[in-house]
Amino acid sequence: MTDLRFRGAASPPRRVHDPLPRRVDALVARLRPEEPVHCLRPAAVEGAARAFLAAFPGETLYAVKCNPEPAVLRALWRGGVRHFDCASIGEVRLVRSMFEDVAIHFMHPVKPRSAIREAWQRHGVRDFVLDSAEELAKVLEETGRAGELGLVVRLALPKGGAVYDLSGKFGASPAEAAALLRAARPHAAQLGVSFHVGSQCLEPAAYARAVALAAGVIRDAGVRVDLLDVGGGYPVAYPDVVPPPLGAFTAAIAAAVAEHGLSGLALWAEPGRALVAGGTSVVVQVQHRRGDTLFVNDGVYGALSDAGAPGFRFPARLLRASDATLAPFAFFGPTCDSADHMKGPFLLPADAREGDWIEVGQLGAYGAALRTAFNGFDRAAIVEVADAPLLETPGYGIAAAA
Repeated sequence: MTDLRFRGAASPPRRVHDPLPRRVDALVARLRPEEPVHCLRPAAVEGAARAFLAAFPGETLYAVKCNPEPAVLRALWRGGVRHFDCASIGEVRLVRSMFEDVAIHFMHPVKPRSAIREAWQRHGVRDFVLDSAEELAKVLEETGRAGELGLVVRLALPKGGAVYDLSGKFGASPAEAAALLRAARPHAAQLGVSFHVGSQCLEPAAYARAVALAAGVIRDAGVRVDLLDVGGGYPVAYPDVVPPPLGAFTAAIAAAVAEHGLSGLALWAEPGRALVAGGTSVVVQVQHRRGDTLFVNDGVYGALSDAGAPGFRFPARLLRASDATLAPFAFFGPTCDSADHMKGPFLLPADAREGDWIEVGQLGAYGAALRTAFNGFDRAAIVEVADAPLLETPGYGIAAAA
């Protein structure tokens, strides 16, 4: 049995001490919910963390932005994660409030001075990412140029083929990065280079190319570099996507590191989606049917943001028995905005109708994190369940508890 919690998009969850079934079907039959229900699978998150840590030949830094739910963070800790990639002082505070002894790395290349100062003085953060001389100066000034600093220069990459390209906002050019390494070296107890190939990257060779570029920057800098951070982007399965196995990515990284003479460097990775995507589903209710479109009570301003303009497809199932053949459906969310549209297709029994409940999976990555309070549709329940994920990614160790 488990408990139900309610939360607004911008407020902490409220726990209701009412023991509930730990299986989604039984839970929905009991509650008959009229608000979205986020179904957390801590065992899946824990299993994915163990698999990633076993496969990656270095330190694993979980990207907190992907899913900051405390139950998820606890599952990652149980899975062995002891390093957290934070992008804001809010994330730093959250992680430190939960775990006294883990390492927190401030990986946003542009930070407020107050955030740098608080992270350094109050939360024991020692590692900071930067991609400009101005940011280096801020970090040095706000930390008093202390000798314990870890400074990591973010390298810009050319536009790649990842689903979410991250090349346009952050990162120094190779020449700028080399100059920053030279400028940072006298102040750094640990000096590093980082990059990010983009989110949901399906090409292992993209990491090898990025390692080669980083190796060239390190050679050009002409100073000792201590670590290489190969970022995130490791993909998971969706209904129309079967990614290469995790081992293909870690093998490509390891081979490139060896080829370019970087084997003596510490190696970091910043996975998010790969650890938590299968760890949450969302149960929505159908409020209206219009042809092959279902109006449901969650949408792009809620947990289904990636099903909107980015066009991600998600596994879905109807939570009642039906002998009808499967048919493709689109969704409209609950807001008055016509852009609250998810084209899918979501494959469901053709007799789906008003009042039905649908479970949508693979929403542990960015689903809850991107929710808003637009139009007042800001409440959702959250509950921990023992079901397997609706879709598993082979080789990522995602499994449900017995």
